[in-house]
Amino acid sequence: MRYSRHISLKNFGAVAQDKLLSASILVIGAGGLSSPALLYLAAAGVGTIGIIDNDTIDLSNLQRQILYNTNDVGGHKATTAEQKLNNINPEINIISYQERLTSINAIKIIGNYDLVLDGSDNFPTRYLVNDACALMNKPFIYGSVFRYEGEVAVFNYNDGPDYRDLVPSPPPPGSVPDCSEAGVLGVVTGIIGTMQALEAIKLITGVGDILSGKILHYNALTATSQIYTLKHRKDRLEITSLIDYESFCNPGIRTIFLSEYRALILSPGSYELIDVREQSEYDEFNIGGRLIPAAALNEALETLDKNKRFYVHCASGARALKAVTLLKEKGFEAIRVLL
Repeated sequence: MRYSRHISLKNFGAVAQDKLLSASILVIGAGGLSSPALLYLAAAGVGTIGIIDNDTIDLSNLQRQILYNTNDVGGHKATTAEQKLNNINPEINIISYQERLTSINAIKIIGNYDLVLDGSDNFPTRYLVNDACALMNKPFIYGSVFRYEGEVAVFNYNDGPDYRDLVPSPPPPGSVPDCSEAGVLGVVTGIIGTMQALEAIKLITGVGDILSGKILHYNALTATSQIYTLKHRKDRLEITSLIDYESFCNPGIRTIFLSEYRALILSPGSYELIDVREQSEYDEFNIGGRLIPAAALNEALETLDKNKRFYVHCASGARALKAVTLLKEKGFEAIRVLL
């Protein structure tokens, strides 16, 4: 019997398993945090699992995104994840969304699920998930990793604190390096993502204490964890609607999504796409454009025409944001970050 080890588990049993089978969860992203979370949620028998991600699988992902293998490189994460999870547990319902979560679609998509597990790696999406869940009174499980460390929390549960109580305002654009810049120990994403899955299972079944009003911080180098108390901020603003989170997190910097860019390149105009990733990343996968690694951009400025429009692209947006900031300081005006 597939769930026999759950059913024989003291204080869990058939009652808790039935709750899992009746539950629905939306997982934001299908990357490093979401890979282990999705594997365990599917194996545990969560009845309906939604996966939203518009990215494709890159060779550099395989160091930590254990849901995929070498043959999957180049495929779409959301649909590939759906296929993998169906093989693990064909008895549950997997729904994939090959798109980006935005202020336009968030309410409609999240509204179909009981709770959310956020595996995103950028500030605009985290604020969007937080605010959408707050508006619909849905709990969500937060996770984040940086180099050798990570943290987990449950937000918006029973009127508990949310992400804005932890991070009331976004850091300056480009000030926090992404994992392509800072690096990340792959196993740390596995630990934190698995902890997120555990919190989701506890929340659904009512078994155990929920990490609400708490932040669990894990340090892989010392093999230690600490739990910090989190309370509502007295100056926290009431959330009444969704906003433009790219502008909120990156004031003064305009962005454009890949779907918009693809439509734009069909029309005439003087523009140039700059890819600020490394040569190895570019060789593995690229969407065209001129490769100027972020570290070499300052030296390449004299080769750029200030009369052109520029779209700057990288893996997650962090390096592109830094590049746009530099270009603006040097007098370039028509610049956007391509997401």
